Amino acid sequence: MILKPMSIINLFNDLKEEFIFNFIDGNRWKWLVEGLGVTLQVTFFSVLLGIAIGVVLALIRSTHDTNISTISNPVARNLLRFANMIAKIYLTVIRGTPVVVQLMLIYYVILVSVDSKILVASLAFGINSGAYVAEIVRSGIMSIDKGQFEAGRSLGLSYTQTMTKIVIPQALKNVLPALANEFIVLLKETSVSGYVALQDLTKAGDLIRSRTYSAFMPLIAVALIYLVLVLFFTKLVGILERRLRNSDH
Repeated sequence: MILKPMSIINLFNDLKEEFIFNFIDGNRWKWLVEGLGVTLQVTFFSVLLGIAIGVVLALIRSTHDTNISTISNPVARNLLRFANMIAKIYLTVIRGTPVVVQLMLIYYVILVSVDSKILVASLAFGINSGAYVAEIVRSGIMSIDKGQFEAGRSLGLSYTQTMTKIVIPQALKNVLPALANEFIVLLKETSVSGYVALQDLTKAGDLIRSRTYSAFMPLIAVALIYLVLVLFFTKLVGILERRLRNSDH
């Protein structure tokens, strides 16, 4: 079916009126801007926390897998086994339960006295992301040739120095694209922050819908904003991957 020119004009006018009604009237567009700011804040702090947790867990697990049989000190060996057990429990629980349930548990049970919803959300998503970052970083560490580690030890470096100066920098370079993709996934996961009444981007769209009783325009606007953000960060990841490939030559 071919739309007549008058039908196209009427459709355009209807969309224009719908846009003005949803976003311009009452300055409701500001809710989207404020919600976007909250979403980016939560994502940023969650990424930092997730990387910190992930690196620590990855070091514990990779050290256990590669060196547990060579540690002669029984106290150190038992401590490493205990730390590895805690890390495995953490990974199992966090990766085996929905992030929205973790968010609600932290907000309504664990940190019920904390007033900052951004802080609570950042902790919840950071703890969740840390489990996935841990496996990404651990795979990067395990992919490094053992000869690199042996070379460091032959130069007189301690285990810690070898890991921090030789192994970890190479591992992070290998997994950097995967970490960047985890950031993109985390950005979208924060859309459930509304469950704890945090006015993020998705919640802002829902507030507009509740005022205008129009679901199409607010939800499409929120979806488009997320799409633009994802495309932007995906482009950055692509540039990063090309530069890393070029640096290898």
